[in-house]
Amino acid sequence: MTEAETRAAVLVTVDELAADLGLGGDDPAPGPPVLLDVRWALAPAGQTFDGLAHYRAGHLPGAVFADLESELAAEPSAAQGRHPLPSAAQVQAAARRWGVRQDSRVVVYDAAGALAAARAWWVLRHFGLRDVRILDGGLAAWERAGRPVESGDVSAPEGNVVLAPGRLPTLTATDAAALGQGEGVLLDARATERYRGESEPIDPRAGHIPGALSAPTSDNLTADGAFLSAAQLAERFAALGVRPGGPRVGVYCGSGVTAAHEIAALATLGVEAALYPGSWSQWSADQSRPAATGPRPA
Repeated sequence: MTEAETRAAVLVTVDELAADLGLGGDDPAPGPPVLLDVRWALAPAGQTFDGLAHYRAGHLPGAVFADLESELAAEPSAAQGRHPLPSAAQVQAAARRWGVRQDSRVVVYDAAGALAAARAWWVLRHFGLRDVRILDGGLAAWERAGRPVESGDVSAPEGNVVLAPGRLPTLTATDAAALGQGEGVLLDARATERYRGESEPIDPRAGHIPGALSAPTSDNLTADGAFLSAAQLAERFAALGVRPGGPRVGVYCGSGVTAAHEIAALATLGVEAALYPGSWSQWSADQSRPAATGPRPA
């Protein structure tokens, strides 16, 4: 594929999606995509983020709400982390509720730079859906372009998709440790202060996996929440030793959510990276595993 085709396999622009849906005078494409609104945010201790309420207040026409906590993750535990991967049965049931069929195309979006939508992109790709794309710029870009939104709930006709895991690579804690020790490149997608060990607002210990490189997911985005250009992303990751045809790459974050965004950014460049699903929430809960601190990898 060309550079543009590789990026277009991961991201869809507002204008492309609007044309696909037949908005603004365009004829809709045959079999329009299933739209998933994945509004989610990590709330402070003792608080919750009500993504469903935000969805009901305004969403893309025809979009169905996808709940990250209950549909895109299993129950949290110290052994598995805060957002373990869901089972195939769990994802399949959710996807059918969303109206996903065997031949469906899916577009996911959120209102926070695709940090949550990318989790849906990764999970659905991992469980076997081939045509899943992220709306570049999300809800904000859609509204800036003057495209319509609607309120309330959308109930989709029941889907019939059959899903099974294993289509995208994952890492165990042992795998992640090996990458950090020179068997490839291990990227830490959390904020730099968490990587350095200066702040840890939610997980058991501060620091990072020894040998990991700091690569905050937020640095994949422009100021308005869209993905950087291909040239900018290529320059960013080349500085971290990551390039197409280069060494094996793994990514982790706090709980395997925003790391999926980094994997999507790499996928736009033709780099396949593996997700460490347990991420720092799993690693730091195991006192036998070391925690490095400071601005550079140990």
